[in-house]
Amino acid sequence: MAEKKQKQISMAASAIALRGVRLFLSASKAAVERKSPPAPPKRRTKTVVPINKIPQQALESLLRTTRFSKNELEALYTMYRKLVVDAQAAATPTIIGQPVPKIDGIDQNTFRDVMHNTFDLVTEEVVLDRIWSSWDRGVNGGEGALKFEAWAKGLSVLLRGSNEEKRTYCFGVYDLNSDGYITKDEMFLLLKNSLLKQPGDEDPDEGVRDLVELVLRKMDIDKDGKVSIDDYREAVHQEPLLLEAFGQCVPARRHAATFLKTLCTKLST
Repeated sequence: MAEKKQKQISMAASAIALRGVRLFLSASKAAVERKSPPAPPKRRTKTVVPINKIPQQALESLLRTTRFSKNELEALYTMYRKLVVDAQAAATPTIIGQPVPKIDGIDQNTFRDVMHNTFDLVTEEVVLDRIWSSWDRGVNGGEGALKFEAWAKGLSVLLRGSNEEKRTYCFGVYDLNSDGYITKDEMFLLLKNSLLKQPGDEDPDEGVRDLVELVLRKMDIDKDGKVSIDDYREAVHQEPLLLEAFGQCVPARRHAATFLKTLCTKLST
């Protein structure tokens, strides 16, 4: 019962977060004009950064480290703040009368829903969990949340990353224990979760093992029984379709283009 209730709460929070994305993408000038402008300060002191403005230092850093323009980063920041605020508002107290600690960042449920519904990454749970884990939360995050800098850098790779950036990113997703290799066991787990079980199969695992051997022959360039980043790069260079051999990690071009076009439309309104 508790698990069912928790799932219902998670679904409610995700629905509200997604509503925030839709509002961001379809809002017009009227939404901005309804807000009363702040009263001018009587005395010129330290500049106060509004909630919808990126701190200047972070903006300058992201202009160097991402493939987004200043206007695009500001639009992404508005989206980010909307996602965070809506998810916080949807949080339900675990104990009566005790508020839930607010996480200042994008939580995993919101992240998963954006990947599913905005970028159509309908992929296996193990892959989606690894996508979440691979996004840098280090010093930019805390308590499992994605801060804006990490959010912008991740989206830059997903939407406008070079071939090399996408190869490095996908390899990191598939390297389940982050030891620098995709092993047979990791391939088995990834492929087993992505294949549909056929009725009447007596030993479906055997078919997965055969597939692992087939993929290994294609990708293990140095023939040491596992796939290193160099093996992976070379294999994908020879056959680009192997980029997502173990599960979808990158949005289709049309979904990326639609998101960027909508973002640019929002900037021009």
